[in-house]
Amino acid sequence: MIIEIEGNIVSTELLTERFCCDLAACRGMCCVEGNAGAPVSPDEVAVLTREYPVYRQYMKPAGVKAIERDGFAVLDEDGDLTTTLVAGAECAYSYEDKGMTLCAIERAFLDGRTTFRKPVSCHLYPIRLTVFGSGAVGLGYHRWEVCRGAEGRGELIYKALREPIVRRFGQGFFDALAKAERYIKEQV
Repeated sequence: MIIEIEGNIVSTELLTERFCCDLAACRGMCCVEGNAGAPVSPDEVAVLTREYPVYRQYMKPAGVKAIERDGFAVLDEDGDLTTTLVAGAECAYSYEDKGMTLCAIERAFLDGRTTFRKPVSCHLYPIRLTVFGSGAVGLGYHRWEVCRGAEGRGELIYKALREPIVRRFGQGFFDALAKAERYIKEQV
């Protein structure tokens, strides 16, 4: 089922399903597998470009080479801006630690070297955004075999992802999600 909140289309799965990343199980495969890089906005590309010297030191040599060859973002087959990939698979902005693939941008953020955490599309995962011609945004729950161990665990998806939801849509939108969750619970 879907609902409309502030002109955006929201899957009610975000209000009823639980999700908690399990890096021990997936080893960061969301940064390695897929058919394209993570979606990025032109504003995010500007930040990636400006902040590159900060997180470059954390990146794998192959990622640095891909960025320097292909740029800070590329157009995917649909014409959307996405993060650059290494060999068509792994995000160029990744690094490896103890057998896990992690985000070099987020590492720089956690080390206090940048205020940019990572692209909002990565921060929101497993929520995937679809922008419609009207400008409305669809928020859906992306289910992926790589993340099976995370399904049904932890908090409701929207609660687990409060920070990136507020970052992208604002506190009022998050509050509206909470209100919608209460309404759905009352209907059951």
